[in-house]
Amino acid sequence: MKKIFVMSFAFLLSLVLLVGCNSGPTSAPKSNDAKDNDEIKVAIILKTLSNPFWTKMEEGIKEEAEELGVKVEILAAQSEDDMQGQLRMFEDLLNKDYDGIGFAPLSPVNLIPQAVNAYKKEIPTVNIDEKLDMDELVKSGGNVNAFVTTDNVQVGEQAANFIVEKIQKGQVAIVEGKSGNASGEARKNGAKGVFESTDGIELVASQPADWDRNKALDVVTNMIQRYPDLTAIYAANDTMALGALQAVINAGKKDQIIVVGTDGAPEAIDSVKAGNLTATIAQDSAEIGKESLRLLVKAIKDNKVLSLDEAAELVTVPSYVVSE
Repeated sequence: MKKIFVMSFAFLLSLVLLVGCNSGPTSAPKSNDAKDNDEIKVAIILKTLSNPFWTKMEEGIKEEAEELGVKVEILAAQSEDDMQGQLRMFEDLLNKDYDGIGFAPLSPVNLIPQAVNAYKKEIPTVNIDEKLDMDELVKSGGNVNAFVTTDNVQVGEQAANFIVEKIQKGQVAIVEGKSGNASGEARKNGAKGVFESTDGIELVASQPADWDRNKALDVVTNMIQRYPDLTAIYAANDTMALGALQAVINAGKKDQIIVVGTDGAPEAIDSVKAGNLTATIAQDSAEIGKESLRLLVKAIKDNKVLSLDEAAELVTVPSYVVSE
């Protein structure tokens, strides 16, 4: 009997130790062996390819993929309103044999369901440009390895500081992106903070134009009519800045109102060189794409997804002013 008791106790002890070893957050590497670069296959979902910001990012990703020797497939939503289409795109990728997925969501929440599914499958992910609502993501049972972006609050501040230095005093306005869009809200808030804290500067209007050139044209046309003493406009992207510029030209006020955009799009830079658009705050979208791919490949080679209580690595790529 004593022998049987000892054997039973030893068996129970081994079970307790086994359970203990397998409990806790899953931050350990996945069981498969690390791959060589030429075996790695990743997918990147961008917002759209109808905007130069994203086509430059696509070019940067392809260049870095060639440099690293990895295979990459780049996809994009049909438009910046196609949130369900982008979500289905992510869902389709999860049914294919990708080692990692990078994505630039159209909103802070539209890709959360599939980001959670990727996490559950232990597929490393990198969040690009537009940040997911991380509280909601973690609450839903998911996480990402890294987040790569430009500091969009700083972008707005750079634009506003440039305008303040240029005009010294006067009435200013902001043309916002799509209401609720995190990047656009951050740029607006950065600019608004500078304008409202500067003596002699009066922020008279701040309205969305949904990243659209024609909507910006209409919005700014109405602003000029309502505020005839307007002296400067900050637009949260270059597409809207060029629409705002057209409204200024149409009103015959090019010598009175300066326009500053965001992104450093080729057309905007050409306009600055021609003496039309006053400036653009250029983001290095190609470098954002490259850094996103580098971090994704690193996570794949490390065979690691973060536990729910680990913070994703944050990498910001600097922006800069392009002016006459």
